[in-house]
Amino acid sequence: MATVLIVEDNAANMKLATLLLSNVGHTVLSALDAETGLTLARTEHPDLILMDIQLPGMDGLAATALLKHDPATAMIPVIALTAMAMKDDREKSRVAGCDAYIAKPLRYRELYEAVDRLLEPFDAGDNSDRSGDPDSSDSPESSDSPESSEHPDSSDSPESSEHPDSSDSTA
Repeated sequence: MATVLIVEDNAANMKLATLLLSNVGHTVLSALDAETGLTLARTEHPDLILMDIQLPGMDGLAATALLKHDPATAMIPVIALTAMAMKDDREKSRVAGCDAYIAKPLRYRELYEAVDRLLEPFDAGDNSDRSGDPDSSDSPESSDSPESSEHPDSSDSPESSEHPDSSDSTA
């Protein structure tokens, strides 16, 4: 499975996102602010980033823009998370470089669909240049894990049973 960095300052949101992602086999890294998130993204080269927009200090959009302008992290997909679901927020997140946008509270199906869609090239074995490092395909994360049978092709059905239905309420 993939390594996902969650940049979120709210403990309850961090716990929920971590639980949802780890329950389907992803490795989760966490940061409570943008600066720590930037450092982890540059050193750990996650396969995907969930970025809260409202963070203490530097906001998530500024952090995303920095990541997208850095050749070492530009190819990492970023999902914007926001509790302020205003009409122009989606456009602002797109301009900053976010690849998807999810309004809080997190709904597990929406999260899984966005993660599956953005990780599709990774799951197909095309993780050759996510970090901007041509040798990244030799990293322990990609070489230790064989193709997983736990994660069938997500294009079959967005409502597939690959994700647990144990939390079918929103949080």
